[in-house]
Amino acid sequence: MNVPLSILDLATIGTNETVGESLAGSVALAQRAEELGYRRVWYAEHHNMASIASSATSVLIAHVAANTSTIRLGAGGIMLPNHAPLTIAEQFGTLEALHPGRIDLGLGRAPGSDQNTLRALRRDPMSADSFPQDVLELQGYLTGQTRIKGVDATPGKGANVPLYILGSSLFGAKLAAALGLPYSFASHFAPNALQDAVAVYRREFQPSEQLAEPYVIAGVNAIAADTNEEAQEQFRIVRRSRVSLLFGRDRTFTDEEADLILDSPQGQHVEQMVKYSAVGTPDAVTEYLEGFAKHADADELIVAFQAPTVAQRLRALELTAQAGGLAA
Repeated sequence: MNVPLSILDLATIGTNETVGESLAGSVALAQRAEELGYRRVWYAEHHNMASIASSATSVLIAHVAANTSTIRLGAGGIMLPNHAPLTIAEQFGTLEALHPGRIDLGLGRAPGSDQNTLRALRRDPMSADSFPQDVLELQGYLTGQTRIKGVDATPGKGANVPLYILGSSLFGAKLAAALGLPYSFASHFAPNALQDAVAVYRREFQPSEQLAEPYVIAGVNAIAADTNEEAQEQFRIVRRSRVSLLFGRDRTFTDEEADLILDSPQGQHVEQMVKYSAVGTPDAVTEYLEGFAKHADADELIVAFQAPTVAQRLRALELTAQAGGLAA
């Protein structure tokens, strides 16, 4: 690979799997990624999703960090409008104190949930409007240059945890450029504005204390298996699970029903979400990732290994590392 590879672990709770088993799988995934030479593993804040176990993102990062040694770990991302910036500074300042030089903090402005869950989080529906100001407030706490007189984050003050702006639109690109922060585009599920957003970010980037040159991370899905047939079957299962996630809040679909939905106009939304997906044998996956990195003008790829089971995801990241020539 001509760019570094990282991992976005969605902490998926598989069929007939407990939350504990899912989180044990996340530990195993990070440990193997560390051995194989992946740069970082990130976890995303999602709420009220029965198939995702990463809602308490900072707690999960702490647990995985305690069970690994060198790999960078972080949030990809914390949905900042759900939280007070001081609270996040304290959480990630604690993580940095416990695991120096290994913690990243990616920030998004989406709710990571539906409207009912937003209300359950006690979130103001208008809080996303203050996202730029909240990022600056959080940055002030972590750099030791607080913007709120007399208020410091302890832990957190002077921790200098690196910030990343996450996004899927031109808004995040422009904000990351203006603040001189790295930009991570969520092309693994929201691909449409990828090239436009990256172009805007690179064109408008202003150097900062954290970052002298623009830095782009692009998300991409991957399913690598020993045979193409096996990979395609796993991808079929993943697309069916997306149908249940998007359309099945109050019901369960059979495989046949899910396939019918995928073939319908509504199902095209699922197909669009997984537009950027490397699926096949290791060489095919690596070839796709190299081409995607050029297409996205990315400095780093963050790969969401989407196989249905922990064992299949572990196998996929092993095969991808071997074919991509990662250095352990």
